[in-house]
Amino acid sequence: MEDNNTIISVNDVSMRFNLAREKVDSLKEYIIRAVKGKLQYDEFWALNNVSFDVNKGDSVGLIGLNGSGKSTMLKVIAGVLKPTRGSVRVNGSVAPLIELGAGFDIDLTGRENVFLNGALLGRSRKMMQEVFDEIVEFSELREFMDVPVKNYSSGMLSRLAFSIATSGDADILIVDEVLSVGDFRFQEKCQERIHRMMDKGTTVLFVSHSIEQVEEICNKAVWLEGGKVRMKGDSKEICGIYKQSR
Repeated sequence: MEDNNTIISVNDVSMRFNLAREKVDSLKEYIIRAVKGKLQYDEFWALNNVSFDVNKGDSVGLIGLNGSGKSTMLKVIAGVLKPTRGSVRVNGSVAPLIELGAGFDIDLTGRENVFLNGALLGRSRKMMQEVFDEIVEFSELREFMDVPVKNYSSGMLSRLAFSIATSGDADILIVDEVLSVGDFRFQEKCQERIHRMMDKGTTVLFVSHSIEQVEEICNKAVWLEGGKVRMKGDSKEICGIYKQSR
């Protein structure tokens, strides 16, 4: 039941993907088959009747094996994917860290990409100018800001993406496997920033291969298995049962 404290409400969300059953060798062949209605698909339900609420200020970890639907769920909440069935209500601004570098133009410099990413997050150029120095300092990329990001390592990309997404005052931060990239010291620095944002009231949705990170950062957990909710509740309790089941 949704109340005034609910910032995200996921209601009976199902997500279907159509997987091509046979190999098509060219775009021309694909189009011809599609026009003739001869393309055959297998249905794959990545999510199946998933429901849960997230309260303001909560930090919720989505846990489960690869293919359980965690990243798909985050993309539906972020508005990247539209669910096949069901609905998601989000009451606030979202800073998504889902696919690192997805909002980057690799031919532009780090500096230019800060403003491009800001625009994609709905922030004005003026807002981004106000936090630019903070982004540069946190990312530790000052000497690389005028280098095209196609020359960045994956670790550098993740540092810049994380710094941009966490530079504003978003109500909701969505983090998908971001803390698995880069060196251990920077991962700790990112965790500290997430904790500071939580202290200010930011709601966090978090996916990580590290159950220890989920226990460290999250107070609630939703365990997805085969696209369905297996358990949800207190993070330490759910993570403890999850670890015993593996």
